[in-house]
Amino acid sequence: MVVRETLLGAVLWMSLALVGGTSMPAFAEEPAGTFNLLIENDVFTGTDQHYTNGLRLSYLSKRDDVPDYIRQFAKAMPFVRPDATLRAGYALGHNIYTPNDITSTAPVPNERPYAGYLYGGFAVVAVSDNILDTWELDLGVVGPSALGEEVQNNFHRLIGVEKAQGWANQLGDEFTLSLTHERKWRHLWPSPRSGLAMDVTPHIGVGLGNVSSYLSGGVTLRVGEGLVRDFGPPRIRPSLPGSGFFLDADGVGWYLFAGVDGRAVFNNIFLDGNTFRDSLGVDKKTWVGDLQVGLVVTFSKVRLAYAHVFRSKDFVGQPKGDHFGAMSISARF
Repeated sequence: MVVRETLLGAVLWMSLALVGGTSMPAFAEEPAGTFNLLIENDVFTGTDQHYTNGLRLSYLSKRDDVPDYIRQFAKAMPFVRPDATLRAGYALGHNIYTPNDITSTAPVPNERPYAGYLYGGFAVVAVSDNILDTWELDLGVVGPSALGEEVQNNFHRLIGVEKAQGWANQLGDEFTLSLTHERKWRHLWPSPRSGLAMDVTPHIGVGLGNVSSYLSGGVTLRVGEGLVRDFGPPRIRPSLPGSGFFLDADGVGWYLFAGVDGRAVFNNIFLDGNTFRDSLGVDKKTWVGDLQVGLVVTFSKVRLAYAHVFRSKDFVGQPKGDHFGAMSISARF
């Protein structure tokens, strides 16, 4: 308890202390927006349970290539400076959740239920010096209409793995709405003698909706070359936030990173069960934490990233925390 409170206090203090940051250097005009493909799966860790797969395809427009209504929306948002550059984002995503035993046709006691989640999202991203603000609105569906059973078992059939047997017990259909906001502060410390740079990037966030509601905070440490090109690799929420865009620069950039994120969770449909009907569910934990470590490599118009994520227990009775891999490729063309 003391460690958790100390960590959250340190994060909030750093968030306030690093607002100034270091100014970004000038980059060439972006010729096009950025496409991102994200894959998160526990196959990288040799397991097949809980948050077992996430897939997200997104596009983020080039700098200031946005319609007027987005500019008006950004002006109405708190904390956005008038000189902030804006980007518009669009996303399509699919998540799969299962209990630890996928061979049982009966409900697995004291385990999270089966669930598929299909959604589309719209985002507004504002950058001002070294401050990144992201708002995203996602609309989707949880339940059989999300096609979680079809996606998982067809993939299992393709790779020659036994199919999951308990999808008859999945959550029922429910339309979903999720609104999230995240802010990151980036503070760079270049080292001219070594050519390397380091930064510490605290973040805070909030999520609202029947999918999940939470408050979050954390910090990421990066060491490498070309850190100014982005704010960290993109991830599928809930997670440590990154940026769906990166800036062009000559040569190759790379960095190693490690980050922590803590969340106070108020509702989570994948643990609580359906909002408006009876369904399977478990007692969620209010406090959930992530630790991630990884590597990013950036070429002229391509960014490759891998993160290994360790997540604490998120429901009562869970034997141990989960871990999974998160890969992404971002390209501008």
